[in-house]
Amino acid sequence: MSKKLLFVADPLDGFKTYKDSTFAMMREAAARGHALLACEQRDLRWLRGGRVSATAREIVLTGHTGRPGHDVHDWYRAGEPQAVALADVDAVLMRKDPPFDSEYFYATHLLEQAEREGARVFNRARALRDHPEKLAILEFPEFISPTLVTRDAADVRAFHAEHRDVILKPLDGMGGMGIFRVREDGLNLGSIIETLNRFGSSTLMVQRFLPEIDKGDKRILVIGGEPVPYSLARIPQGGEVRGNLAAGGRGVAQPLTRRDREIAEALGPVLAARGLLLVGLDVIGDCLTEINVTSPTCFQEITQQTGWDVAHRFIDALEQALA
Repeated sequence: MSKKLLFVADPLDGFKTYKDSTFAMMREAAARGHALLACEQRDLRWLRGGRVSATAREIVLTGHTGRPGHDVHDWYRAGEPQAVALADVDAVLMRKDPPFDSEYFYATHLLEQAEREGARVFNRARALRDHPEKLAILEFPEFISPTLVTRDAADVRAFHAEHRDVILKPLDGMGGMGIFRVREDGLNLGSIIETLNRFGSSTLMVQRFLPEIDKGDKRILVIGGEPVPYSLARIPQGGEVRGNLAAGGRGVAQPLTRRDREIAEALGPVLAARGLLLVGLDVIGDCLTEINVTSPTCFQEITQQTGWDVAHRFIDALEQALA
């Protein structure tokens, strides 16, 4: 049965259609006859006496999808803007890319109000708030490397003195932005701490460096509590320490290892029960490094390299959740 799906996303004209996971979701949903609407986060509103609504446009895909490395700009046709109550569509898919800033935080409150009015939101608004992507790993210490969260410079120096080779990162970074490696010589450690903690006013994360990064920072997708059987190993290039695709990493799809599956099968049901239909686990070597819930990606890269259709599985899970 056809459903009406509202995607809350970044501007459609900016989509890199050859690799965008939201586009892959839309294409699969449209192929099954579902109606697509789209809006931006800024289009959400609530007025006393009414319900949470959005100024949205119905979109029809043209079939122009681009090829690897080449996005297209005429991939959709859009109808006239219309006010749509979120509770009147069958599903709201929150696909706004990070960062998780104040405006994203406020949007989750509007989405949660929409849920109280009967809307079905994926991922659930409260779950988005409760799982900051860097800090969510603290709930699962058995799967992570030595990790410190602090704003105190002395704490960072003591952690470096113990582990000798560390990674420092801001809690609100994305795409590898703001990540630093400090080796045993401690070169520039003080300057890096000042940059990240803003002289003690901001919290940062420090982790022991994992040399397995040279084999890739693996993105493991978990859909409806079950792992996709392939990860995308994002391998650093050109002397970089960051494997993120946005930082120039090369994505190589590969079957899950036994450890990958152990982590995914332990976390998957727990996170799914909290309303997280789609999760992206980041794993380096045998260690969990992040839990991505805002707008997990890598659908198209995995599908193109393995033939395993990630978007098909996601829409299956969405339909099951709506049944």
